[in-house]
Amino acid sequence: MKKSLLIPVIAILVIFLDVITKAIIVSKVAHHEIIKVLPFINIVHIENKGAAFGLFAGLGNIFFIVISIIAILFILYYLKAVQKKMEIISLSLVLGGAVGNLIDRIRIGKVTDFIDFYVNNWHWPSFNVADSALTVGIILFIWVNIFGSGNIKNP
Repeated sequence: MKKSLLIPVIAILVIFLDVITKAIIVSKVAHHEIIKVLPFINIVHIENKGAAFGLFAGLGNIFFIVISIIAILFILYYLKAVQKKMEIISLSLVLGGAVGNLIDRIRIGKVTDFIDFYVNNWHWPSFNVADSALTVGIILFIWVNIFGSGNIKNP
């Protein structure tokens, strides 16, 4: 798939899945309700006013909106220059995740999180589809740039 199509297809898919899953959670799961899915995953309904793990919530929603917009613009600028297919895929995942969470911040002033991963009494902070795309995209981007895989040039 050409770079000009790959970026929007991946980003829009991430945004769509993020918006849909958050809408389902908001409409079907009460705040802080816990629904067991697997022995290590719950569905919960948490609203996060901060960054990852709820950090820096006191900085306010406008701060996070501005930072998100700056990050999105930087990713779009950087995407113009990249040629490695895996780098394009990774940044498209990050872009979709950033936009997905930005939509929440603009629409409701916080981010809806709902995936609760845990082992025994240890719980990873709740997250969502956008957070997952951001994480996978960042890890893939780092991997490609450290280990040099993904050298397939895009046509």
